[in-house]
Amino acid sequence: PETGRLALYLLGLRATCPPPDPSPQRFLVTWLKYYLEKDWAGSQRHGHPLTSFYQYSLGVLALCVHRKRVREEVIQRLLVAERHRRFGHAGGSAVDTEAVAALAFACLEREQLGGARLAPELQAAVSRARVRLVEAQSEDGLIGNVFSTPLALQFFIATDTCRTQPAYGRAMAALLQHLDAFTSAAAMAQALPALHGRSYLGIASMQCQEELDTLTPLVPEPLPLGPDNVTVRLVVECPVPVCSQHLLYDHPVLAPAGASLLYLLRAAPPQGPQNFTFETQDTAQGPFLTSVLGLAAQHRHYWQLLSGLGTSLQMGVADYRPEDGETVILRLSKW
Repeated sequence: PETGRLALYLLGLRATCPPPDPSPQRFLVTWLKYYLEKDWAGSQRHGHPLTSFYQYSLGVLALCVHRKRVREEVIQRLLVAERHRRFGHAGGSAVDTEAVAALAFACLEREQLGGARLAPELQAAVSRARVRLVEAQSEDGLIGNVFSTPLALQFFIATDTCRTQPAYGRAMAALLQHLDAFTSAAAMAQALPALHGRSYLGIASMQCQEELDTLTPLVPEPLPLGPDNVTVRLVVECPVPVCSQHLLYDHPVLAPAGASLLYLLRAAPPQGPQNFTFETQDTAQGPFLTSVLGLAAQHRHYWQLLSGLGTSLQMGVADYRPEDGETVILRLSKW
């Protein structure tokens, strides 16, 4: 199900002040409701959506921003997951999901779309989320990581607690120091509302005004190989039972300075073993690595991007830019 992609599209559509005719929006909202049901039905025996709780929360948030009533059962699924702390996965952060789900709960509470019976539960979930997001703040001020921080900031803004919450000021200061990490349009769109003191919830009540269309697309030029090249050690590991051996690939790859990891993966086959292959899937957050050396990320597995020290890169293949002499590990891991 395209739950998350359609949810982001509907949020963007509402923010661009579409024409008065509601027919196209109504059609897309109907599709989103269908996707939410399909998303859950596909994996309901496991107690989680077929996609992820992040996408599922985005779907609920988008319906709320469009002021569409959400079925009580749909809301309850999120509330149960939040109450039992099921948003996280092994070795990963749940801050981004916590923040998006909290935004959805806050919207449902504000717009009174959850019904009187769920109102106390929504209020309690918002309070718990506030505590967890504060607890997730690291010493450098970031809440989770650099990409989940804007969502946490949006939550504090949406619930009018940014002025009374010390974590907000520290997180905003940290975000301003890491703006160079936001290189994709989707990541920028996630950070810009928080930088302007706004949240996704503000879309529901925004006043539309005509604005001049001054946006022009930016097409980056390809990076040529030249004197400023970098050599990156590319390693592929598979420590899960589906693989007969742990180390599948280990070879240096030459690339232009400033090239993305995606560029590096494309440059790997001609420079190393010819059987190196990979596949990506386009998502709202950019290309997502789905397969390496013929091993697909499925059955609750995913391709984790790590540094040579084993720490998460916290960026996607199109955003991360390795430095000379660095080691990048692609590891098939379990959620």
